[in-house]
Order: sequence, then C-alpha cells, then structure tokens
Amino acid sequence: MILLQVNQLTKNFGADNILSNIKLEIQTRDRVALVGRNGAGKSTLLKIIAGQLSYDSGDITKPKGVTIGYLAQNTGLESELSIWSEMLTVFEKLRKQETQLRTLEKQMADPSVYEQEDIYQRVLKEYDELQVSFKESGGYQYEADIRSVLHGLNFADFDYETKISTLSGGQKTRLALGKLLLTKPDILILDEPTNHLDIETLSWLETYLQSYEGAVLIVSHDRYFLDSVVNQVYEISRKRSKKFPGNYSKYLDQKAEDYEKDVKLFERQQQEVAKLEDFIQRNIARASTTKMAQSRRKKLERMDLMDKPLGDEKSANFAFQIDRPSGNDVLHVQDLSIGYSQQEEIASHIDFTVKKGDSIALVGPNGIGKSTLLKTFVQKLTPLSGDYKFGSNVSISYYDQEQAELSSNKTVLNELWDEYPMKNEKEIRTVLGNFLFSGEDVLKPVSTLSGGEKARLALSKLMMEKGNVLILDEPTNHLDLDSKEVLENALIDYPGTILFVSHDRYFINRIATKVLELSKKGSTEYLGDYDYYVEKLQQQEELAQLERLENGDHSFQQAKPQKQHHKIDKEAKKLERQRKRRIEEIETEMETLEDLIQGKEDLLCDPDIFQDHEKVQEINDDLTFAKENLDKLLEEWTELEELVQEEE
Repeated sequence: MILLQVNQLTKNFGADNILSNIKLEIQTRDRVALVGRNGAGKSTLLKIIAGQLSYDSGDITKPKGVTIGYLAQNTGLESELSIWSEMLTVFEKLRKQETQLRTLEKQMADPSVYEQEDIYQRVLKEYDELQVSFKESGGYQYEADIRSVLHGLNFADFDYETKISTLSGGQKTRLALGKLLLTKPDILILDEPTNHLDIETLSWLETYLQSYEGAVLIVSHDRYFLDSVVNQVYEISRKRSKKFPGNYSKYLDQKAEDYEKDVKLFERQQQEVAKLEDFIQRNIARASTTKMAQSRRKKLERMDLMDKPLGDEKSANFAFQIDRPSGNDVLHVQDLSIGYSQQEEIASHIDFTVKKGDSIALVGPNGIGKSTLLKTFVQKLTPLSGDYKFGSNVSISYYDQEQAELSSNKTVLNELWDEYPMKNEKEIRTVLGNFLFSGEDVLKPVSTLSGGEKARLALSKLMMEKGNVLILDEPTNHLDLDSKEVLENALIDYPGTILFVSHDRYFINRIATKVLELSKKGSTEYLGDYDYYVEKLQQQEELAQLERLENGDHSFQQAKPQKQHHKIDKEAKKLERQRKRRIEEIETEMETLEDLIQGKEDLLCDPDIFQDHEKVQEINDDLTFAKENLDKLLEEWTELEELVQEEE
C-alpha cells in the first residue's frame, strides 16, 4: 500500500532554490534513507513531508488516516513529568478504556446492577465490546512496551520516577525518540536519530526498526546503521532526487556503476556526433554528396543529445602529516582513575599501552568516561589516582568534539591565519580550499557556520599542527558521509599514532587496529577492529549464558573457556533451542490464562453467579491476578523473541 507520494516538489528560500522537482514514494514497511551533502535540503524535505514547512509547488499525497511521526535533529523532550508518567501519556486512550473496564467490573459486582437482568446484560455487553477493543489495541502489553523501549534506550538503571526536567540534553533526546517509537505512526520520520546514542543503543534501535510494522524515512550519517536498516535510498544532489534500491553500500556501488555507464554512453555519442559533423563539413558543398550530408544533418538534429555526466560534487581533500616521528613507546597507563573529583569518580583501574603506529578506538556506554579519559591525557583534567606517561618525542594534536562549536566572531580566514601568522594568505586559502572553503566562504564569520562547516574548520587547524599523536573525540560528528570518507582516508594514510572516541562503527572498522573497552571495572583491550570486538563479546556472552545454565558448577565454568569454538557454537545453538522451547511454553501458558480469563468473564454472565456478590468479587480478584500474570508472561516472551531474532 502506498502511504505517501511526493511529486514534482519545489522549495525556495527567498531567491534561493533549495529543492527542485523532487519525487519520492513510501509504501508499507519501506525503510527509506535520504542521503546527500550537508546543506542539500534533506532536513528541509523531512520537515515538508511532516507538515512543518510549506513548499512552493508540486504535490504531497497520502491516504486518509495515515499517521506521520517526526523527530527533528537533537529534539529534547521537555516535560515536568517523570519518565514513566510521560511515556504513559502516549497511551492515554488505552488508560481511559482501562478505567472504564474497572468501572464496569464494579458495576457488574453491584447488587443493584446484577439483580436486574436487563441492566446487567447491557453493562455486560458494553464491557465485552470495550474489552475486545482494549485487547486489540494492545491494552494488555503497553506497559511492557514502555519498559522494552526504555530498556533499549539505556534507561534500564534509571528510577522511572525521575523528573525529565533533571536529565541531560542527550537523555532528553533519547526519551523524545522513545516516546515517538511508542506512538507507532504509519510513517516514522527520523532526522539523525543516532545522535547521542552509544553503540549498544544503536544496535537495539537497528533491531527495533527492522521489525517496525510501519514505514521508516531516515536521515543519518551512520553508514553501519543505514546498511543494517534501509532497503532503498533516495539521493538529494544538485536540488534533485534519485532513487536507488538496496541499502547504503548497494547505493554507492550502483551510483558508481551508473556513472561509468553514463560516461561510456556519452563518449560513444560524442564520437558519433563528431563523425557526423565531420562528414557534413566535408561533403555539404559537393554536388554529388550534398544529399548524403543533408541526411546526416537531419539525423544529427533528431538525436537526443546527452548532457555530460556529472561526477560527485566536490569533496574535501586533505592529509595529516607529522613534523617528526615519536619513539616506539607512545603512552603507558597504569591503574588510572578519572573524574572531576574524588566524589565524582567516573572510571578506575584503567590499564593499557599505546605503541607507535597504533590506532586505538575507545568504546563503552555513554557516561563511562571516554571523553573524560582523553581530556585527562591532554591535561584538561587531573587524574584522581594512578599514573600515565607519554614516551619520547610525542607531540599531541587534540580534536575536542566541542571544537565543532566554534563561536568566534573572526572570519574563517583569520581564524586559521591568526594561529599561523608566518604563512602567507595564499597558503592559508589553499588549506581552507582543501576543506571546501573557497572564494567568499573564507570571509564568513565563524559564528555563522553550520555544524559541518565548523567541524571542517576545526580539522583544518588540526592538520596544520602536524602532531605525531592524534587524540580525537568524536571527529565524525557533524560531518556528512562524503567528508567522513575523506577523513577516514586521511587517517588511514597518517604516519603517526591515533587514539580516538567514536560511535560510528563503520569509521571504527576502517581506522582501528585495536579496540579498548571502558567499563566500571576498568579497561579491556581487543586486538582488532569493531567487528572483531563484537565477535569476542558474543563469545563471552555465550560462555556466560552457558555458565548460568549450569547453576554454579565451578568446574564447568573453568572448563568452558578452553573448549574449541565449534563446541561454543554447539552450546549456543542448544541455548537458542531452549529459548525457543521456553517461548512455546509461554505461548501455551498465555493461551491457558486467556481461556481462564474468558471463562471467568463468562461466569460473570451466569445469573446464579452475578446474584452472589461475594462470588462476583472473588471472580474479579481471580481476573486481576490472571491478567497480571499474563502481562508478566508477555514481557518475558517479548525479551526472548528479541534475543532469538538477534541470533537468527
């Protein structure tokens, strides 16, 4: 079913044309990515589709009743309610129905009602109809849905009575996303939903969106996320849209293939045109060949001439160099504790070593101290205890994620030139040109730049420092997909050492030679990229699950890690089978409970029962107990289903 169509849409801001003749179609269960450079108009198009922005011409059509949910970039949930109370507001209609059901149950237990057959039957009919509607609308599972979403968005350890107004900006953004997911619109529109999410939460969101019943329209600069979620891509380039089937990687492949094909067709046509023009020029004046030349001219006039294929829009172009190499031992960290004070210790028992040429990714949940650790190394914070020591000839260049929030009133040119006054203007302009600041762009005030422009300016300053150790805190934030790729290539070719924090799993895979995981217990090193790190975590989880299955058998716990990998896989499959059997058991128990509930409700219709006030009260108590058990089983079933789907 077609949920939405955009046809020939045009949008102008004053005299500037932003979008021209945009076409887009969304059908049920589509997973659509909108991609393009920063400033291409992606967020503008999302706002137009969501009804938050007008457009100048074209059509947007959708069937009556189709609902749209929209989450803008960095939208924080502002509320004076608690986390739980705010999430409950999504289900206000269901909660009113629940209150009505309790009221009707009390009426059915009232002698003045059940002693009058006609009144009782009317109340019973109303109760039956309302209960069917309540059940079909998810009335028996909405609280489990709330818990599932809050758990997935990393609120499992929070007191749900916490006031939202006391939370951080990132936490409010995650809650805004959670509330939108719970509304379950037919079309879910998400503009950069991966901001403020750690890797674990990103993985949960991917799984959630993959099984989402409605359609999803996403703008994201996270390639790993796009590859996992979307099944079609619309590219916004040069104010127009073009559709590509498949995920983001397939889009890149198809785009490159289409370009090569178009270049060959264009070159072939140009050769044919050149031959025709040459023949016409040589033969038009000769009597014997005039007709042939005129025929060629008509053929040339009838040809549908192709425009020269346009390659990718201009990308940034830079490389990181070093003034001099460091020693082989770059950094040694021993039993380090970090934080803002002894009362605000964030992480402790951190131990690791950095060698020349290493590229180490720091990973871990939000708030575990990754940025704090980097700030400690560049002496913005003092270590609480322990020790760290840099090796010989180490020169550090540090990129703080807050550097992309430059607010200087200087021009772009002077922002860089003032730090390197011995360079001439041409050299400074050349550097800025490599970061896509050309012509009048270099005279813009820094404070007026977009997030992406500020990030590129911060990277240009980093490049000029020529340090042999790069310490990077979220360097891909604010960068579009093309700029990320340029940064990756520059870092891959960098001859120095890199220590970085990033939530971009694709970026980690390309850059990292090691992964260092921070946790409350300390640090753990993995000698590989992100995929290797995930594989090792899965193996550890499988082993932990097997140990739990053995109910504390210590000899089994010690033996398991030494078993071969194929044995681990065998036991993991055994665990999966056990989960599936438990799911079947739960489904049987739920059916039994539903039959019990139905039977109890039927009893309330029996004249011999509804005239007995004590019996009615007893049945209502049984109903309440059965429904609570049904909710618990449903929650367990949901968690097991998610685990099984992840394994498959």
